[in-house]
Amino acid sequence: MIPEKLREIMKKDGVVAIASQGPDGPHMVNTWNSYLRISQDGRLFVPAGYMHTTEANVAHNPEVLITLGSSKVEGLHGPGAGFLIKGKARFITSGPDFDFMKEKFGWLRATLAITIESATQTW
Repeated sequence: MIPEKLREIMKKDGVVAIASQGPDGPHMVNTWNSYLRISQDGRLFVPAGYMHTTEANVAHNPEVLITLGSSKVEGLHGPGAGFLIKGKARFITSGPDFDFMKEKFGWLRATLAITIESATQTW
């Protein structure tokens, strides 16, 4: 489900925006491309240091939108490629998925796990 071009972007410098929807409206949070990991079953893992509002929103509504890109990857029309990811998220605070990410990011308090429903190259 994760396109090779998306995997390439994840290896380059860039920012990731994660949008969630809560009772008080939409919320955005950012992280870095290089922080993203892919689980063996194809979920997208994000280390969460803070993300308290995102966590509360996901408890209310698990649907998230994620954008990421890099100017260092060839896109659809020249330099620069980006993706829009739609998925369902949940926060994990113990167990193998948490431990996997904690080994790489000692500062995290939770793993944000996203089951990808679609990953569309946007540029």
